[in-house]
Amino acid sequence: MDKEVIKNKIYTIRGLQVMLDSDLAELYEVPTKRLNEQVKRNIERFPEDFMFQLNKNEKNELVAKCDHLKQLKFSSQLPYVFTEQGVAVLSGVLKSKKAVEINIQIIRAFVAMRKFLSSNAEIFQRFDRIEIK
Repeated sequence: MDKEVIKNKIYTIRGLQVMLDSDLAELYEVPTKRLNEQVKRNIERFPEDFMFQLNKNEKNELVAKCDHLKQLKFSSQLPYVFTEQGVAVLSGVLKSKKAVEINIQIIRAFVAMRKFLSSNAEIFQRFDRIEIK
């Protein structure tokens, strides 16, 4: 799996880096419905800081920004999103070999993005100061 494919499926929502249930299901090669069924069967493993459901505004904003999410536009369901910790827990819930392989790659992508953000924090702060002025 290409690292960039995974990185392009990580979004910042509520100040957290997260992945959508539908993107994760696609990577794991399972239907989104199946992924969410397994999560609901093991809901005690997914506290609010591991997984949460988007509100309507968040969903609409995400759909507007991401071309590959157009199918969500007409869905009445609000998607679930998973933080890095939630993705890690998914590997214990989805017990396929594919899920374990993909999970390792996803965790590595989260770590790489965190390193990028922290190493470029000073530049981002400068941009913020420029915008304020």
